[in-house]
Amino acid sequence: MKIVRPDWSREISMKGWSLGTDFSLILITAPARDQGTAFLKRDKELWNWQPTIDRVIKLPPSMMTQSWMGSDFTNDDLVKESSIVNDYDHFIRGDTTITAREAWKIELVPKEGAPVVWGRILIYVSKDDYIELLIKYYDEDEFLINTMILSDIREMGGRVIPARMDMIPAENPEHRTVIHYNDIQFDIGINEDFFSIQKMKRIR
Repeated sequence: MKIVRPDWSREISMKGWSLGTDFSLILITAPARDQGTAFLKRDKELWNWQPTIDRVIKLPPSMMTQSWMGSDFTNDDLVKESSIVNDYDHFIRGDTTITAREAWKIELVPKEGAPVVWGRILIYVSKDDYIELLIKYYDEDEFLINTMILSDIREMGGRVIPARMDMIPAENPEHRTVIHYNDIQFDIGINEDFFSIQKMKRIR
């Protein structure tokens, strides 16, 4: 992950494991000052392990909109995948073309009472392989907050996926956070027991 600002940039390396959209574990491997820091997601709950202070912190809902690791991604971005399916109604709003790919424009509107951050989401999905190409996040007042561009679509681990994600905040378009997948493996045989606080503290 590379955090880009007008006068500086910062790179963070990490490993990650996931099971469906409800379980994930992320381990920071570099730089040295952050090495060993880990994040555990179970359903919509998020924990952070800080080895330097030997402490596990459960992130409260009030911290979900805060920056993750100083990037343009939020803590909510780490836990939102299942929410996008369950907490929103989905509507196809037309056809378009994104980077020479025919795509559907899909609008996500929060269900009444759903505990979500966004007032509306637009997702552009390619028709030929159902890959997300572009995502726009709006607040409750219909202001664009973030745009995510998915690119470098290629085969990894036997599947065709975007290997690059750019998150760009609307208020600071010269800022961005870029995530590159260097390697990915599917169906590696882990279960829910892997995603525990004890594992988060021991994982290397």
